[in-house]
Amino acid sequence: MRLLLVEDNHELADWLAKILRRDNFVVDVLNDGEAADQALALETYDLVILDLGLPGMGGMQLLKRLRSRANAVPVIILTANASLDGRVAGLDEGADDYLAKPFDIAELEARIRVQLRRSARRPDPLITCGTLAFDTNTRLFRLGPGPLALTPREHAVLEALLIKAGQTVSKAQLSQSIFGLDDLADPSAIEIYVHRLRKKLEGADVRIVTLRGLGYLLQHAHG
Repeated sequence: MRLLLVEDNHELADWLAKILRRDNFVVDVLNDGEAADQALALETYDLVILDLGLPGMGGMQLLKRLRSRANAVPVIILTANASLDGRVAGLDEGADDYLAKPFDIAELEARIRVQLRRSARRPDPLITCGTLAFDTNTRLFRLGPGPLALTPREHAVLEALLIKAGQTVSKAQLSQSIFGLDDLADPSAIEIYVHRLRKKLEGADVRIVTLRGLGYLLQHAHG
């Protein structure tokens, strides 16, 4: 899951990004509306955390432009403006949720999980394929009775495949899931992560299938 955090308070942005990355999210951080608008026009995100008081293009204008492009990515507004009028205005412009500063990080994490479940149309926080399970609340994988230890990028690849289990996921889609704006995106690296995941899934009833020229799919290997 790849998130965009748009926040002009650098200290807050760095702290929040660190926590979200600890939760196995890929996080891009931008500090002004113009840069965020460009990123949202070019990149694919699963969720946006948006401050309203941004330099240059304000958060509300950025939200309007995002929705005018028919981009339905979930947006959580994070702002010091806790007034009722401010909340109503943000929601009317297309925000999905609204959280006032100062906030409790556990509440923000819970709101992120809710929005991601809604956008994926998955009311159950547990996603499974055979004996492979991913708890979207704890952000941890299990294989059979025990935990499955993964590096952050292995985690990102497997999460993208599990969310679309039984469907083909292209290398480009996987690259979008694991590489942030500051990373040197190398599509060939996907093959390395898939190879490592196959080793970790050996003997289990799930497998990653390569579809030449199309991508990969995760499937339950019955019997």
